[in-house]
Amino acid sequence: MRRGAQLLDRALEASVVGSFSRIGYLARRRTQGFEPLSARRLDGRTVAITGATSGLGNWAARRLGALGAHLLLLVRDTARGEAVAVQIRARYGATVDVVEADLSDLASVRRAAMAVAALAPRLHALINNAGALLPSYTQTADGIETTVATHLIGPYLLTRLLLPQLEAVPGSRVIVVTSGGMYTQPLDVGHLQMTASTFRGAAAYARAKRAQVSLVAHCAPALKRRGVSLVAMHPGWAYTPGMAASLPTFHRLTAPILRTVGEGADTMVWLATADPDTLAQGALWLDRRPRPLHRLRRTAASDTRSERRRLVELCDRLSGEPPLADTGPA
Repeated sequence: MRRGAQLLDRALEASVVGSFSRIGYLARRRTQGFEPLSARRLDGRTVAITGATSGLGNWAARRLGALGAHLLLLVRDTARGEAVAVQIRARYGATVDVVEADLSDLASVRRAAMAVAALAPRLHALINNAGALLPSYTQTADGIETTVATHLIGPYLLTRLLLPQLEAVPGSRVIVVTSGGMYTQPLDVGHLQMTASTFRGAAAYARAKRAQVSLVAHCAPALKRRGVSLVAMHPGWAYTPGMAASLPTFHRLTAPILRTVGEGADTMVWLATADPDTLAQGALWLDRRPRPLHRLRRTAASDTRSERRRLVELCDRLSGEPPLADTGPA
């Protein structure tokens, strides 16, 4: 990258608003010369993506279909999933299968993993994109607070169960879609699950997203030893129906500078197509570049190796999976 572009990128990143808004995406695309997504094809490769019926996941699924990928849409509502699949097949001639998967329900996740394995013994990419900011406290049938189950435990279990399919493909990768809101929260495994009396939707969401990023950073070396890249990305501030419904005040104040879903999801699709050697293991990406895991000293101080180990132990216990023999840093 040219020095001028580097300086602009750093200035945008430091400003937060400039980085996360549409301003940042458009400036970086222009000064860094983003390669068109159409420059890389995915013919013959299978990509599984959760949360593909709306928002960022829907846009990403359509682009991946346009690039020739065999798509596995993991969705809660199979009728909506089939409607999306019909559109992608008709427009791009892609092969698209729909798999029912509720990431908050561990039994559903296990059934979905079995269905994916039957449809695709070899998996190029798994994109853990599904998520929701919940207005009130709920608990799943597994006894887990729903925000934590949806964003952390369900995706962790799905990834664990699909490792054989990912290991079968050289250069495979797992992409975890998180949120810039995680910068506001420390990693505190003991208080990750809020109670009915303490629940605040936005804070619960941000805590779960912080845990996602810390888990990715901790587990990436172990997956790399298995031949699988593990990265996280956040889309910046992009307009989605979910944002408008969950954060109406924030949406109203930032509406003029919000990214489109395509601008927010661009890095998600780019990571699915990128050469594996360019994927910084365990990194958090925005606009096709790795970004800091922390912006505040208090959150950085909380994200210790011991706390990350506690997080992995929690994920193993709540998902019902035995510990991986080589989980953790080298």
